[in-house]
Amino acid sequence: MKVKAIQPDNNSKTLKLIDQRILPVKLEFFLCKSSQDCSDSIRTMIVRGAPAIGITAIFGAYFAWIESNCEKEFFDKCQNIKKARPTAVNLMWAIDKAIDYYKKIKNNSINDISQKLWDYAVDMLKEDISINENIGKHGVEITKSGMSILTHCNAGALATGGYGTALGVIRSAWKKHKNIKVFVDETRPYLQGSRLTAWEMHEEKIPYTMICDNMAAFFMGRNEIDMVVTGADRIALNGDSANKIGTYGVAILAAFHKIPFYIAAPKSTFDTSIHTGKEIPIEFREPEEVRSIGGKNITFEECNILNPSFDVTPAELITGIITEEGIIKAPYTENIKKLFKMR
Repeated sequence: MKVKAIQPDNNSKTLKLIDQRILPVKLEFFLCKSSQDCSDSIRTMIVRGAPAIGITAIFGAYFAWIESNCEKEFFDKCQNIKKARPTAVNLMWAIDKAIDYYKKIKNNSINDISQKLWDYAVDMLKEDISINENIGKHGVEITKSGMSILTHCNAGALATGGYGTALGVIRSAWKKHKNIKVFVDETRPYLQGSRLTAWEMHEEKIPYTMICDNMAAFFMGRNEIDMVVTGADRIALNGDSANKIGTYGVAILAAFHKIPFYIAAPKSTFDTSIHTGKEIPIEFREPEEVRSIGGKNITFEECNILNPSFDVTPAELITGIITEEGIIKAPYTENIKKLFKMR
C-alpha cells in the first residue's frame, strides 16, 4: 500500500497529513502542531473520510492536552474539535474515546499523560489499518473473478488510517483475483472519486475507469457493473447509512437493476444512539464547491445553489454492511444489536 494519508512523527510529536484538497495535481502535506490545526484540517477537508477524521481528532486531543493549563480547558478544546464537521460520527466517537482514556490515566504525571495520549493516538491509527484489512478479508468473500465493481466517493487509504473500507474490499479482491475492474464515480461536487479514488487505483495499478455520476445507470443497463460498494459516515441502528451525496441515487439504480449494493464500514461508524437515518445531521457546505471546479467558475456568481454534502441510503436498499467482524444483513436492527451485544 503506497498511500499514507496520516503520518505521525514520534520524534517531533507532529502529524503530517496529505492535503487532499489539491490531489491529484500536487502531492503536498499539511503539518498539524496544535488542536486547532487538527480541527481546521477536518473542517476544510485537508483530511476527509470518516475513519481518517476520527484518527486526526484523536491526535487533536493529544495537542489539546499539551496546550491546556487545566482539565476544563482540555475538555473545552476537545469539544471544539467535535464541532469541525457534523455528519461523520467517527469524529465524536474518537474524541469520546480519547477523553475516556485520559480519565483512566489522569492520576499519572503530566509528562506520562502526554506520552500515553500520543501513544494512544498512534495505536488507534495502527488499529484502524488492521480493522480495514479485516473488512477487506470479509468483503472479498462476496467478490468473484472477473467482476466489475462500482464505488462512489473515496473510501480508501486516503479516507482511513490506511488500506480503506470500500477500497479495502476492492484491494483485497484485486489481490485475490487479479482480474477485477473498477468503475469510479467522479462524485460531484468535490470530486473525491475522480481526484482521490482514481489516483489511489492508479498508484496501485488496479484497473479502473472513471465515469461521471450520471453515467452509472447507463453502464448498469448494459450489464457492465456486477456490484456496488461504498463507505459510510454514519449508520443508524436500523441500517440507514449516510454517505457522500449521490450514494442514495446509486443505491436506487442498483436496486432497479438488481445489482448488490454493499456498505463497508468499521463498527466506529455505527451510531446506535439513533434509530433511523432521519436523525442523522446532514452537513451543507459552501455554494462555491458547486459553483467552481479547480478555482474556475462553471456558472454565474448569482446562481442559487444548495450543497448538501451527504445523503442517507435507506436500509432496504442495502444488501449488506461489511464490518471488521463480518457482513451484517437484514433484519438490520436485530443484527446490529447483536454486533454491539445490545438487548
